[in-house]
Amino acid sequence: MNFPDNLKYTKDHEWILVEGNTGTIGITDYAQGELGDVVFVDIDPSLTAVYAGQTFGTIEAVKTVSDLFGPCGGKVIEINKALTDSPELVNSDPYGKGWMIKIEINDLSELNSLLDSIAYKQQIGQ
Repeated sequence: MNFPDNLKYTKDHEWILVEGNTGTIGITDYAQGELGDVVFVDIDPSLTAVYAGQTFGTIEAVKTVSDLFGPCGGKVIEINKALTDSPELVNSDPYGKGWMIKIEINDLSELNSLLDSIAYKQQIGQ
């Protein structure tokens, strides 16, 4: 499994790539593996804001549906429309083409409570 060092992770298996005050959010390689084949990603196209620890959508696999949680708060600036027609991108490329949303981060200090790759691996027993 892959856990890039340049990302921050939540205990709920989301990741965020921070570039300046922009954050790209998705789910981890571990999470997509646990879910199995992803068949649908449901993020309201009118979503305007994400909040730390709050649900911003759901991800549906063949046998289960899981909530997606914001790693930090921010204004939504883009939703990955490619997932509408190709939700399997989450399985094949969770840290690349399988990203879910991009936000303008409200408060960079919220990132301090997230896990680095070493702490995340320990949490999932890797």
